[in-house]
Amino acid sequence: MLTTIIIVGVLAVLIGLLFLNARNRMKSLKDVKDSGKIVILTDQNFQNKIKTGTVLVDFWAAWCMPCKLMVPVLNEVAEQAAANVTIAKVNVDEQKATAARFGIRSIPTMILFQNGKEVKRIVGVKTRDYLLKELDRRNSLS
Repeated sequence: MLTTIIIVGVLAVLIGLLFLNARNRMKSLKDVKDSGKIVILTDQNFQNKIKTGTVLVDFWAAWCMPCKLMVPVLNEVAEQAAANVTIAKVNVDEQKATAARFGIRSIPTMILFQNGKEVKRIVGVKTRDYLLKELDRRNSLS
């Protein structure tokens, strides 16, 4: 019984240390600039920018560590996506009406639009390959 308590205690301490280490590494992430191919959306231009073609919109915030992890991924997706695909971003702190309209509750959330209609919602950190495959799959359906 005592051995089990000691093992559980040691595991709890190790998990706590891993969590603190991960948190410290996340806090030290450098800000990466958006690719020039990424379109910045506002409450005013949102509807016009998503109404035609395939548009992947990333809803994000500057304070969100997982959102920071997505910046280089989205930059690569923007560089590698098909010519008829647009990668765009909405800052939920600055564009509150658009975030509320789409019921954004957690970030990062990415919504894939085709000709103005939501066709897929992706929540959380995803890989470049996952996003490119999803874009290719949606493009082949249109």
